[in-house]
Amino acid sequence: MPTRLSVARTREALLELKKATDRCRECPLGARATQAVCGEGRVRSAIMVVGEQPGDKEDVQGRPFVGPAGKLLDRALDELGWTREELYVTNAVKHFKYELRGKRRMHKTPAQREAEACHHWLQDEIDLVRPPALVALGATAARVLLGRQVAVTKERGRWHGDPSGRPVLVTLHPSALLRGDPRQRDEAWQAWLKDLGIALPRKAKD
Repeated sequence: MPTRLSVARTREALLELKKATDRCRECPLGARATQAVCGEGRVRSAIMVVGEQPGDKEDVQGRPFVGPAGKLLDRALDELGWTREELYVTNAVKHFKYELRGKRRMHKTPAQREAEACHHWLQDEIDLVRPPALVALGATAARVLLGRQVAVTKERGRWHGDPSGRPVLVTLHPSALLRGDPRQRDEAWQAWLKDLGIALPRKAKD
């Protein structure tokens, strides 16, 4: 296991990692994206939250979870009494995969080979931040972290062990709630909060 760095040195190493990821052309996604989007947050966080890939807004701003899915995540954290700054938030794939529809860049799910090509960048983040536990948002993140296919709807809301033994909680990506049936939105929201609450127990607000 890598030697634990100081907080300041870890932040420096994460900045260097971002520069290296920007240059990555191990799969076609890097050449089309505006920039790589690496993680951000507390470098000694007890939880690392891992999503799928950057979206359009993330690609432009260079920050994870700043679009509609990110706003939903922030709302959930607020209801549980947490803030984004207390966590480390990142994605399994570091470049935005999309298809053009007119002038709009529409999200396209990364292929397994693209996620595999990006895996070492995520592993570098994990090695630097060294979170005791992780939350996998959606099937891509769960597959990358657990090293196997994951049926999210069947395996959500439970801890699973990654290949190193680190606990990983599996749940839906917030974008799944945004795409879901509006008539079931409240029920889906409460179920998602329950999942997240396993990793992030509800804290009393001041």
